[in-house]
Amino acid sequence: MADQTEQPTADAAASGGNEATGARAKRKTKTGEVVSSGMNKTIVVQTTTRVPHAKFGKIVKQKKKFYAHDEENKAKPGDTVLIMETRPLSKLKRWRLVDVVAK
Repeated sequence: MADQTEQPTADAAASGGNEATGARAKRKTKTGEVVSSGMNKTIVVQTTTRVPHAKFGKIVKQKKKFYAHDEENKAKPGDTVLIMETRPLSKLKRWRLVDVVAK
């Protein structure tokens, strides 16, 4: 029984190994345009990314929608907003509103 090696706990693996420093990992942020704000405390943000095509190299736009939590319902359709990654808040919401950049 003295031959047992110490295994890392699930908590240490889940925290990303920063338990010694106490710092969290940097959270991702995205900027996009609000497409819908019809739901209560939820907005739909569309981001556009320009990437080269895998085969032909031409620059193409990729559009993706993200559901974000808007606690104060301050973002309206057409606004440019900054969203930040967060813990899962519902089935689709994984982002939260940080700031309304432009109206």
